[in-house]
Amino acid sequence: MKRRTIEVNISSFSKKGNGLALWNIPQVGESLVEIPFTMPGDLVQAEVERKRSGVYQGKLQAILTPSPDRIKPLCAHFAVCGGCKLQHLTYEHQLQYKEELIRSSFGPLITSKVVFRPIIPSVPWQYRNKMEYSFSSDASGKKFLGLIMEGGQGKVLNLSECHLTHPWFIDALLTVRQWWHESDLSSYNMHNNTGSLRTLTVREGQKTRDRMIILTVSGNPEYALHKGHIESFIAFLRNAVEPSDPACHFSIFLRIQQTQKGMPTQMYEMLLHGQDHIREFLHIQVGSKTDVLSFGISPSAFFQPNTLQAEKIYSHALELAEPSPETIVYDLYCGTGALGICLSKHVKQVFGIELSPESSLDARQNALKNGCENVTIFTGDVQKVLAREKLPVPDIVLIDPPRAGLDSGAIKQIVEMKPAKIVYVSCNPATQADNIKEMLKCGYDLKVIQPIDQFPQTNHVENIALLHRTFS
Repeated sequence: MKRRTIEVNISSFSKKGNGLALWNIPQVGESLVEIPFTMPGDLVQAEVERKRSGVYQGKLQAILTPSPDRIKPLCAHFAVCGGCKLQHLTYEHQLQYKEELIRSSFGPLITSKVVFRPIIPSVPWQYRNKMEYSFSSDASGKKFLGLIMEGGQGKVLNLSECHLTHPWFIDALLTVRQWWHESDLSSYNMHNNTGSLRTLTVREGQKTRDRMIILTVSGNPEYALHKGHIESFIAFLRNAVEPSDPACHFSIFLRIQQTQKGMPTQMYEMLLHGQDHIREFLHIQVGSKTDVLSFGISPSAFFQPNTLQAEKIYSHALELAEPSPETIVYDLYCGTGALGICLSKHVKQVFGIELSPESSLDARQNALKNGCENVTIFTGDVQKVLAREKLPVPDIVLIDPPRAGLDSGAIKQIVEMKPAKIVYVSCNPATQADNIKEMLKCGYDLKVIQPIDQFPQTNHVENIALLHRTFS
């Protein structure tokens, strides 16, 4: 299609957090056009680029008349960086949008028998405990280190600020960018397996102020880092962002990502400086009491990216599960074991299953660290472990799968175990709703929906759903 410049009124939001408008095409009729960084009430000028999934995609050129609800974004990179979509909305409007997103995803599943609880807000800024930045270069050799640009077809933006994390994350990024400029290293090119530098990952324990830096590089031996590269990398970071408090952990890792055509990707991690993990604490509300739990997080292990909201997710999941001292719990896709460990102090036994060896090792160590002798962690695919191990029948099944949700085999296996309750935590309400629709056909009722905003300024939202078994 030939590119065209149009003027349209934005009437609603898409599920991606972009503005939607009706575009009247001569001799064709009305079609939807989706334009990032716009909102209902805006009159905008946009360039229509292509059609995808039945919707034309537009690129914002100018806001001709702003919505009366539009506010000034905090970040200078807004509308270029792909990290945030909703900074032009007040936080109250963001929460309204996310509640409606979940209502839209669940649709007819929300009946008069379902309790839809108000969304739980977050601290709106400096909430993320992990970020991954990309290395890239253009044809002229200019170097970029930052986040992927919105609609930039993989192009990377050189970040100078970001308000989703503590300011030291940007200090680390700027330091590594300076180190890179002073080196002879190049960014990795996946198309021809050349270059060295792939990603920079920054993590922290928000309660402990522990810090971790992970440099991911190519596994192609022709582009391996030399001793001098590594020594200068450590020196730059220690000088710029190492905590002055000796009680805080500061870890630097090198991760080698080896890819070969027709072979699975292999990861190798090397500790360059400091401890092999960072620490985090979670305060979990149990009625009027608070459980304080300690967690160790290794470089590749999954941990909820918003620590304060993780506490609320786990506290509400515990409240919804209503465990008893004789309860048997399965914690599926358990990551570092946080959710199961939170319940373990109130039940008879927890069985956690996690595919990642690094995360499951952390889960075992976290259970020991918190004195949870009734937690057993299995490493492997959930379906295969459940088929292999002879475990007692669960009373409660906790599910926190990847964004893609559960496949039909996993759903079938879970419902055939006939747990009295299923607590389903998800960062993708659309796949969560699809999965629950299948569970409702197999003898379960949807009882409670509890949205939790874990990702302010973005279109993403976390959700907890409680299901009860209706017959034996």
